[in-house]
Amino acid sequence: METTANTMGKKMPLRRKWFFILIIIVLLSFFLYKGNMTVGVTRYEIVSDKIPDNLDKYTIVQISDLHDAEFGENHSKVVTKVKMITPQAIFITGDFIDSNRYDLEKSLILIEELQFVAPIYYVTGNHEIATQDMDRIRGALEDLGVRVLSDEADVITLYPDSPIAIGGIEDPLASDLEDDEAIKVSIEQAFKNIPDEMFKMLLSHRPEQFDVYAEAGIDVTFSGHAHGGQFRIPGIGGLVSPGQGWFPTYTSGVHEKDGSHLVVSRGLGNSIIPVRLFNQPEIVVVTLRKIE
Repeated sequence: METTANTMGKKMPLRRKWFFILIIIVLLSFFLYKGNMTVGVTRYEIVSDKIPDNLDKYTIVQISDLHDAEFGENHSKVVTKVKMITPQAIFITGDFIDSNRYDLEKSLILIEELQFVAPIYYVTGNHEIATQDMDRIRGALEDLGVRVLSDEADVITLYPDSPIAIGGIEDPLASDLEDDEAIKVSIEQAFKNIPDEMFKMLLSHRPEQFDVYAEAGIDVTFSGHAHGGQFRIPGIGGLVSPGQGWFPTYTSGVHEKDGSHLVVSRGLGNSIIPVRLFNQPEIVVVTLRKIE
């Protein structure tokens, strides 16, 4: 009897140990699935007295860093959610493709599915520039009705006397200048004919250049590139990001500096690091709100 009791006493802790290991594996699998195969929707409001009265509640969907990923057949997991949002504009903020596994046709399916939902505005990321195939990318997007913004801005007037500016700049990888200087020059070129008092939105891939956007007087900049910090640590934030290194500042959410706002999308796809953790791919929705 003593031998049996001792044997059972040894087996019970072992069973308990394997049970906890199984729970950990299940939870990790769930978070890996959620962080790589599902798509969430994150909503923000940008409040400003510069927004025209008629554009109060103007809604923008931001899509960033697809990296040739696919979410369901014909990107259905993304398309269905965007259609339900019914935005007035769709912003694509770079790295629509991935230079390491370049498949433009697969990514263009997303545009084909969204082209009649709302006007689409697009700027390059570093991966588009790295392909050295920008003429083809630009042509394919423009054929589908996308407005490709290359150091230029459009004035949008949905109602009389209610203009806003939507500008976009090339990724600085296309320039021989240092990143901050290249972006400064591009912004000056894009908004050179836009009055200072007009509400200005900018599409620019790089969030780490927020100081430059703020100094240029941009009201709200839409960026990506950081992939949410790839692995998000609860209570801390992202772990690592290109252009910002370890424990980066700008990986997600809305940031404010001197009246200028920066919206950072965690993006949809992955590139060099193929896995996310606690970092669900996201569609960003920004609603403009007018205050007096």
